[in-house]
Amino acid sequence: MVREDGKRNFVLVEDDGEETSVFSGKYPRQAALKAARRLHPAPSLDDVDGKATLKLRERGTDKVHIYEGWAWVEDKDDDAPEWMDDEVTRANVSKQGIEHLDT
Repeated sequence: MVREDGKRNFVLVEDDGEETSVFSGKYPRQAALKAARRLHPAPSLDDVDGKATLKLRERGTDKVHIYEGWAWVEDKDDDAPEWMDDEVTRANVSKQGIEHLDT
């Protein structure tokens, strides 16, 4: 279901079928990026050695968006605010497809 601000809710589906965290975004990729930032990050982009499969079910539908995601740590930008940590977690995702749940 689309909210008034245009955002949709996506539920992270674990391997055992359990639905855990909820991520929101106008597009599934936004929610997947948020989910990927919670992965265990590699020390740098060059050291990323594995990718995790992220399955996000759009609430109110039977669509499951499937992404490969990975995360890494890098130094904050020069123009970042002082209160921000010196290292930040970055993430990227690659869409693998869409599945439809059997109802």
